[in-house]
Amino acid sequence: MSRTRLPTAAALLALLTCLPGCSSASTAVEGCMGKQAIGATSGELAGTYQGEGDAEGVTLTLKASESKPGSGTVTVHDWPTGDWYQSELGETFDGSGTWSVVQGGTSATEFVHLSLSFTAPKRFLEGDTLDSLSIAQGDERTYLYADDDPDICPAFRLRPQGD
Repeated sequence: MSRTRLPTAAALLALLTCLPGCSSASTAVEGCMGKQAIGATSGELAGTYQGEGDAEGVTLTLKASESKPGSGTVTVHDWPTGDWYQSELGETFDGSGTWSVVQGGTSATEFVHLSLSFTAPKRFLEGDTLDSLSIAQGDERTYLYADDDPDICPAFRLRPQGD
């Protein structure tokens, strides 16, 4: 082996050895967005979010209520339609409704989430469309996502607009 290959090979081996242990992320969510939130306020959540991954093209706007902390109104664009309404509305819909923060429990595995209740275009059956989003916070940003599989970065995720 030549003299230049040995240092290069040693450096590459050191890098590869460090990669699995270098990450401080303990979950896939933490690795791609931030830590799962154990609490969230209206002020942290209010704003417009843009979709990425499976949520590409989706926008969600949360406006905080002045009279009810931890809640407000929601407006969505290109939101996924539940099976029950696909024949009527198509694959996605534009709509509105209300939102509220549902605080997690007392154990370390119970995290806060965002509950959505759609009233337009018409009231959905509970659970018939995506109506609950998990919350991650990292790098002074709040992300919203569908928590399908804790072992991979969520495919349906929303980041604050402009990020």
